[in-house]
Amino acid sequence: MAATPDPASRSEREHDLVLLGATGFTGRLTAEYLARNAPAGLRWALAGRNPEKLAGVRADLAAIDPALAELPLVTADSGDAASLAALAGSTRVVITTVGPYLEHGEPLVAACAAAGTDYVDLTGEPEFVDRMYLAHHEAAERTGARIVHACGFDSIPHDLGAWYTVQQLQATGPVTVRGVVRASGTFSGGTFHSAMGATSRMKQTREAAKQRREVERRPEGRRSRAVAGKPHRDGELGYYLLPLPTLDPMVVARSGAALDSYGPDFRYSHYIGTRTLRYAVGGMAGLVGIGVAAQVPPVRNLLKSRIKQGEGPSPARREKSWFTVDFVGEGDGRTIHTRVSGGDPGYGETSKMLAESALCLLHDDNPTTAGCVTTAQAMGENLTARLMAAGIRFETVEGQREG
Repeated sequence: MAATPDPASRSEREHDLVLLGATGFTGRLTAEYLARNAPAGLRWALAGRNPEKLAGVRADLAAIDPALAELPLVTADSGDAASLAALAGSTRVVITTVGPYLEHGEPLVAACAAAGTDYVDLTGEPEFVDRMYLAHHEAAERTGARIVHACGFDSIPHDLGAWYTVQQLQATGPVTVRGVVRASGTFSGGTFHSAMGATSRMKQTREAAKQRREVERRPEGRRSRAVAGKPHRDGELGYYLLPLPTLDPMVVARSGAALDSYGPDFRYSHYIGTRTLRYAVGGMAGLVGIGVAAQVPPVRNLLKSRIKQGEGPSPARREKSWFTVDFVGEGDGRTIHTRVSGGDPGYGETSKMLAESALCLLHDDNPTTAGCVTTAQAMGENLTARLMAAGIRFETVEGQREG
């Protein structure tokens, strides 16, 4: 059994934080966010497989803050286990934006779990998350590493939004929460490739989930579930709702299982909301179309060839983008309506969420956790406060009312 690293030895590592994938679209945005918002004295570095491209990113960051002209660069490749072990051993926290994670992610998770290094990513791939739990949760628990997946739009607004709703409701009995997403935004090439890959592997995804359920510890005397809803019109919110089969409800349910504050019986349902029936029908057709295309290799490969990785929406397009996630929580005969909202969901706000997650693990007095944990479980209160200070809104739209 591996020994738990001495916390003092972690503080003596060369870096506080290393960003792997800084030359990619979201990685560069995350680097820019850190350049503008990292606390004074943060010892951070950029990592990737191409030193020349890393130097180019560093030069751009130096235009934001001249002190970053000497920002350290680390050569590391997702296919080179030795380079990843060296990276993990040199820092307290790793941020990675290198996806699709099913293809590229596991060696870094393994390295961080072994080294006791905290890890955050922005995956939305359920199979990857479950397989990392199966392979590396126990090692991370032994070393004290916190492996926190889905620290972008998947799944922070949903996970912390549900957490916020539960805290406002303060029910003692069973609690049900539904989250309803609405957004305007454009995906990047990397996001599209990850989504197509995950959708094409539904059988493998179900098998990984089944294997995890067989070994994952359940809370004693409590239960927490993600409940698949049905298309319907929500009288409370006034939207037509479509069930959204993403990673998000699984993450919320795991937070509910980990935290007593969610009550003895917690249920969460996840939807996309539209104002008109016509858009709801169109959205359903679109989801079905993507699912069918992902199952046919020639069609899937054609679509992937048309949308290149490393590319994404323009600054002007991102500036116009927005998201809201409305939550309706019910418990103890009371109902509450809360909302999380912000700007460009996929990139501007995702890079903010990812960077603030890493800074929260580094600097804040969080609950004692280790292993594969959710954002709400590892740092719910502190990360929510950070994101609110950074401009993402968490609010109660309509306070508690009876019946």
